[in-house]
Amino acid sequence: MKHSTAIEPSLVAWRKSSYSNEDGADCVEIADAFPALIPLRDSKNPAGPVLLFPRSAWTPFLSALKRGAHVRHLAGSGD
Repeated sequence: MKHSTAIEPSLVAWRKSSYSNEDGADCVEIADAFPALIPLRDSKNPAGPVLLFPRSAWTPFLSALKRGAHVRHLAGSGD
Protein backbone atom coordinates (compact mmCIF):
# COMPACT_ATOMS: atom_id res chain seq x y z
CA MET A 1 0.00 0.00 0.00
CA LYS A 2 1.25 3.46 -0.83
CA HIS A 3 0.11 6.87 0.31
CA SER A 4 0.07 9.15 -2.69
CA THR A 5 -1.00 12.50 -3.98
CA ALA A 6 -0.16 11.42 -7.54
CA ILE A 7 -3.84 10.86 -8.28
CA GLU A 8 -5.83 14.06 -8.55
CA PRO A 9 -8.98 13.05 -6.62
CA SER A 10 -11.22 15.55 -8.40
CA LEU A 11 -10.42 13.98 -11.79
CA VAL A 12 -11.28 10.40 -10.83
CA ALA A 13 -14.71 8.74 -10.88
CA TRP A 14 -15.24 7.44 -7.35
CA ARG A 15 -17.84 5.01 -6.06
CA LYS A 16 -18.83 4.13 -2.53
CA SER A 17 -17.38 0.79 -1.56
CA SER A 18 -19.83 -1.99 -0.84
CA TYR A 19 -17.85 -2.49 2.38
CA SER A 20 -18.82 0.96 3.73
CA ASN A 21 -21.32 1.03 6.53
CA GLU A 22 -24.84 2.11 5.66
CA ASP A 23 -25.24 5.07 8.03
CA GLY A 24 -22.44 7.03 6.36
CA ALA A 25 -20.11 7.11 9.35
CA ASP A 26 -17.42 4.78 8.01
CA CYS A 27 -17.54 5.28 4.26
CA VAL A 28 -14.74 4.73 1.84
CA GLU A 29 -14.72 5.23 -1.89
CA ILE A 30 -12.74 3.40 -4.51
CA ALA A 31 -11.95 4.15 -8.14
CA ASP A 32 -11.98 1.50 -10.86
CA ALA A 33 -10.14 3.40 -13.60
CA PHE A 34 -6.67 2.01 -12.91
CA PRO A 35 -5.80 -1.49 -14.15
CA ALA A 36 -2.99 -2.18 -11.68
CA LEU A 37 -4.17 -0.15 -8.67
CA ILE A 38 -7.15 0.33 -6.41
CA PRO A 39 -7.27 3.89 -5.07
CA LEU A 40 -9.11 4.24 -1.75
CA ARG A 41 -10.17 7.43 0.04
CA ASP A 42 -12.32 8.56 2.94
CA SER A 43 -15.62 9.84 1.54
CA LYS A 44 -15.81 12.43 4.34
CA ASN A 45 -12.54 13.95 3.11
CA PRO A 46 -12.67 13.76 -0.70
CA ALA A 47 -9.74 16.14 -1.18
CA GLY A 48 -7.65 14.26 1.38
CA PRO A 49 -5.05 11.55 0.91
CA VAL A 50 -5.56 8.59 -1.37
CA LEU A 51 -4.24 5.15 -0.50
CA LEU A 52 -3.09 3.12 -3.49
CA PHE A 53 -3.33 -0.65 -3.27
CA PRO A 54 -1.81 -2.94 -5.88
CA ARG A 55 -4.66 -5.12 -7.16
CA SER A 56 -2.83 -8.17 -5.80
CA ALA A 57 -3.00 -6.68 -2.27
CA TRP A 58 -6.71 -5.75 -2.32
CA THR A 59 -8.17 -9.18 -1.51
CA PRO A 60 -5.73 -9.86 1.35
CA PHE A 61 -6.48 -6.36 2.73
CA LEU A 62 -10.23 -7.01 2.71
CA SER A 63 -9.73 -10.46 4.24
CA ALA A 64 -7.71 -8.94 7.08
CA LEU A 65 -10.45 -6.38 7.72
CA LYS A 66 -13.11 -9.10 7.80
CA ARG A 67 -11.02 -11.07 10.32
CA GLY A 68 -10.78 -7.99 12.52
CA ALA A 69 -7.02 -7.67 12.19
CA HIS A 70 -7.28 -3.87 12.24
CA VAL A 71 -9.12 -3.94 15.59
CA ARG A 72 -6.51 -6.22 17.17
CA HIS A 73 -3.71 -4.03 15.79
CA LEU A 74 -5.27 -0.82 17.13
CA ALA A 75 -6.04 -2.39 20.50
CA GLY A 76 -2.44 -3.45 20.91
CA SER A 77 -0.89 -0.21 19.69
CA GLY A 78 -1.45 1.80 22.86
CA ASP A 79 -2.94 4.69 20.83
